[in-house]
Formats: sequence, structure tokens, C-alpha cells
Amino acid sequence: MFRNKEDWISQRAYAIWEAEGRPYGSDAKNWRQAATEFEQLEMTKASSDGTDLIEMLRATGRLMRTCDDDARGDLKLARTIAKR
Repeated sequence: MFRNKEDWISQRAYAIWEAEGRPYGSDAKNWRQAATEFEQLEMTKASSDGTDLIEMLRATGRLMRTCDDDARGDLKLARTIAKR
């Protein structure tokens, strides 16, 4: 697990470098790409309790349950979908 943004970016930049065949001099480009990917991932994060994802799924018709008794099931489903 990554402890902070810099750790994540560092690990991702390294993975990009390895995937490209470890070319010399591509560190800045790989770091920028990893930083961009991190920012994109941050923009797609759900709230910590998953309620925004549940509401989005309901609004798009992908989650049909509306009864409060099903809220725990909805949250479990939302977390499962968010992990994909």
C-alpha cells in the first residue's frame, strides 16, 4: 500500500519506465505521466462512506433498491463496484 502521493507517483513512474524497456533519460516524462494518472484517479474517488457512488448508481438506474433496509447492501455493492 502506498503511504502518500509521492510514493504512488514514484512507484507508477518506475513501472512505466520498466514497461517501456528502461530507456535512458525518460524519468521526467514518466514522472509527469504518473502524476497525471494520480490526479485522474483522485478525481474519480468516491466519498469515504460511498454515499455519492450509491446516489450516482441510483440516478443512472444501475441500482434499483430504494428501501432504507437495503442501505447496507447498497453500500456493499457500491464498494464492490468502486474496486473494479
